[in-house]
Amino acid sequence: MQRTQVEIRPTGPDDADGVRKFLLDLSLHTQTRRFFAGLTRPSATLVGSMLARDDRRDALLALADDRVIGHAMAYRKDDEAEIAVVVADEWQNQGIGSRLIRELLDRAAGTRWLTMDVMGENRRVLSMINRAWPDAVMAVEHGSVQVRTGLAFAEQSSVRPPLVV
Repeated sequence: MQRTQVEIRPTGPDDADGVRKFLLDLSLHTQTRRFFAGLTRPSATLVGSMLARDDRRDALLALADDRVIGHAMAYRKDDEAEIAVVVADEWQNQGIGSRLIRELLDRAAGTRWLTMDVMGENRRVLSMINRAWPDAVMAVEHGSVQVRTGLAFAEQSSVRPPLVV
């Protein structure tokens, strides 16, 4: 197996086309797990929100050979950060999502709580959360699982994947 260097970096205004292509290349299954619906034509508003970075929002890309293979974003309010992550189908189960989460956590200075909204059927992610953050509180609401964990604990989690995939 050829080893490919994966770069994690903040989004920029020139990333719109790469993110749009990334979204279109995701399987319906992966689109639904991340956005709770399929995306036949990602809107400029959606792509713009995935690139937005300011004092409350952060967004990261995972790239391999200059191709977007993953995206993560965080929205901070007071001492809480809500995160969302999606990885290209062929790159799943290789630590890319964990690397994106770790980088978001490293950049989330000043926040005490980490939250996520996960589809109830997304057993793989829920299982990862249980392993990485066993003290996380999970509440089922309308088919999704609201996850909340203390960031001090999350920072100590084992979600520390390798630098090369």
